Amino acid sequence: MRKLPQNFKYLLWSYDFSKIEPDRDQERIIINTINYGNWEHWKWIVKYYGKQKIKGIIREIPASEFRKRALKLISLILGIKEMKYATRGIKIRAEKNLS
Repeated sequence: MRKLPQNFKYLLWSYDFSKIEPDRDQERIIINTINYGNWEHWKWIVKYYGKQKIKGIIREIPASEFRKRALKLISLILGIKEMKYATRGIKIRAEKNLS
């Protein structure tokens, strides 16, 4: 099992960092990295997950999960032209209905 580099710990401050797994928790890692990470964090996720995987995950996450400026920048960098514009509340309700 691969671990995240220690410099990701502050990006995931509300989670038990010792239990985070890059493959299982990829959505949370990508969201937090885009919102709060620096260039070194961004380079790591691109190297680890690949641009296509990140683009696919970003397209499926409601835009409201991201800080506006961070989303604009990552969209420009990765060439993402369309996003889901559901609110976070809609996503949470949908997840609860699936459980």
